[in-house]
Amino acid sequence: MRTEKLTVGELPLLTELFEYNNAEEMLQRCALEIQKGVIDIFGLYEDKALIAELRVKYESEDEAFALRGKRAYLYAFRVRGEYQGRGYGKLLLKTVLSRLEEAGYDEFTVGVEDDNLRALHIYRSFGFNEFLLRKREEYQGDAYEYSLYLRK
Repeated sequence: MRTEKLTVGELPLLTELFEYNNAEEMLQRCALEIQKGVIDIFGLYEDKALIAELRVKYESEDEAFALRGKRAYLYAFRVRGEYQGRGYGKLLLKTVLSRLEEAGYDEFTVGVEDDNLRALHIYRSFGFNEFLLRKREEYQGDAYEYSLYLRK
């Protein structure tokens, strides 16, 4: 297993982990945000296969989410179905948090939907216990409501 940042050329691999309503739009947006340095997408690989992803946002209009150099927002935490329940998600999260701490970040936020009990359990075990706010967003025609949690 290895954890690496996805390059723009590797972005199509993300469609293997999640079914997007408009994959092309997602790929274009991610490519632009990576090129601008706004996000990174970390992937956990087994050989050449992408088995998990975790996106990190470094800048946000809402500082509750992210503030460059201090607070990073973690999102789109996905593990391929057949790899779930084996600790791979925790491995990816631990590795990404360590890399961000080495880069000087000391605060982290995550958005978790109420019905995603597995993610909520994992995040809480990593210290994401401080509730910050409730948020409702739409993405590609789907509405999401989630809670934002902080780890210091």
